[in-house]
Amino acid sequence: MISLDVIYANLNLKTPIIVGSAGITGSIELLQRAEECGAGAVVTKSLFQKEISRKSPTPRFKIVKHTNTFTFYTYEQASELNPQEYAEFIFNAKQKLNIPVIASINCYTDDAWIEYSKLMEEAGADAIELNLSCPHGVHIMSGMNIIEEMVHTTQIVKDNVKIPVIPKMTPQSANPGSDALRLEQAGADGLVMFNRFTGLDIDIEKEIPILHGGYAGHGGPWAIMYGLRWISAVSPKLKCSISASGGVMNGEDAIKYILSGASAVQIVTTVFLNGYEVIKQINKYLEQYLDRKGYRTINDFKGKVCDKILDMESVDRRHWGVASINKDKCIGCGKCFNVCIYDAIKNDKEKFMIKENCDGCGLCIEVCPVNAISMVEKERN
Repeated sequence: MISLDVIYANLNLKTPIIVGSAGITGSIELLQRAEECGAGAVVTKSLFQKEISRKSPTPRFKIVKHTNTFTFYTYEQASELNPQEYAEFIFNAKQKLNIPVIASINCYTDDAWIEYSKLMEEAGADAIELNLSCPHGVHIMSGMNIIEEMVHTTQIVKDNVKIPVIPKMTPQSANPGSDALRLEQAGADGLVMFNRFTGLDIDIEKEIPILHGGYAGHGGPWAIMYGLRWISAVSPKLKCSISASGGVMNGEDAIKYILSGASAVQIVTTVFLNGYEVIKQINKYLEQYLDRKGYRTINDFKGKVCDKILDMESVDRRHWGVASINKDKCIGCGKCFNVCIYDAIKNDKEKFMIKENCDGCGLCIEVCPVNAISMVEKERN
């Protein structure tokens, strides 16, 4: 029988799909919707010590469209609740949900970290996610040394609560791999890799920043490659579990993260843009993948790609192939000609053909709109 059960930060989840901290987890009703659609756990919208961060401006969401993708650009702030109200929210959530409820908090003094974390534990939270890495939170915006703050915070919170403590890492670091190892040594029961990037977009006609007028968090499908790179590098070295976050839009993305070594996968943007039903779709895709590959559990393929990633010395650098154009398919658009930096494509009676000096870079294959170009071994060209 196929099972999606996983263990993440010492928590038992019925599926690796976690709905991450955002407005989509800001009320009991929304948490229940996430559970009904199959979430393995939920991370509640963050409680911030900084009171000004408890109120969002209007508007606060923007989908920045690019040629082949998009960026989800947001300045959504923290929960509007104060610490006591938030603890009551956590308590009520635990009464009504059967899945783990992870409380997300953001403080900037040791006393508040201790007070807030104890409140969450007393309220019944299953774990605490330390959100120092908010892309427009006090730590990032004031230029603090995030990793030092995160290591210190992990240690003091671990000293004061018994439930799992999970730092949410920033991608804005020189060496996230080293950061992850330091956080595990500091006592982290799990790691979230990663929070969103801090960014800026500009209205070129008004010549001002868009939306609220300042920096904001940004993410989207493009962010997954960064997470895959670091999770695959560090997961074989860690004993604590990893929840991947960033760029997950569908089941295929979730599987990529698990193959790289993640125990769980957090989703936010895809829920905002596609609704909670996307959770069902991702779970179904996971089940179909396990069945198709002959797996029975998530652990059967977790981290399977890690030992297949080549180092610099092992990459095959032979120029074994060249491009070949199928003239029957070629529509004469010239896109291949425009991108070739080797002068290896020429026009041949309104069609195009590859010359002998093709370097085999493969870019022409990628831009051909009708799949008329393929890579072949040199002797077959």
